[in-house]
Amino acid sequence: MNAEAQKSAGFLGRGPVFWMAMFVVSIAALATLKLTGAIEGPALLILGLASMGLMVPAVLAGERRGCASQAMVKYNRRILIASFGYVLGLGIAMAVWNTYQPSGPVVFFLALLPTLPTFMMIWAMGRYLIDEDDKYLRFRTVQAALISLGFVLAIGIFWGFLETFELVPHIWAWWVLPVWAIGLGVAQLVMKVRGG
Repeated sequence: MNAEAQKSAGFLGRGPVFWMAMFVVSIAALATLKLTGAIEGPALLILGLASMGLMVPAVLAGERRGCASQAMVKYNRRILIASFGYVLGLGIAMAVWNTYQPSGPVVFFLALLPTLPTFMMIWAMGRYLIDEDDKYLRFRTVQAALISLGFVLAIGIFWGFLETFELVPHIWAWWVLPVWAIGLGVAQLVMKVRGG
């Protein structure tokens, strides 16, 4: 897309960095509101989904700039769907848990709501590696995934020992997904900036 066409696209013509920054700011604002108790329940879920909505123009802006293979376009779509499923499943599960305090098989089903979309994310990554024809792009994706895995392992091991020695509070294991995703994004950004 040439510069004139981008100007005519207006606000939605902004680049992926702008949309990612908006997403990070919105998530930070939601976390702050949640931690201060200013927002709870359905409002948190709705605003969380709205924040996730910022990922759509971020992905589209990246694709508009021509920096995505056909396999990456499919991967992006699959990850967006899975991410919305994750946020929706997590929101519904937490709302039902906090409101009704269910027991038995219902609790197992609630735990599956945010878990199943994570399986789709894992499948989407594997499918991308199969679909991607460009060996260099495939290598960069594997490299970024390994860097983010190392990031999660290092943080998990360090935090685990801090917990063992009772220096920090216990955290739930589902933190692995968001930390891995952040690590993946940072690794991809660093590799892009370094040009390798």
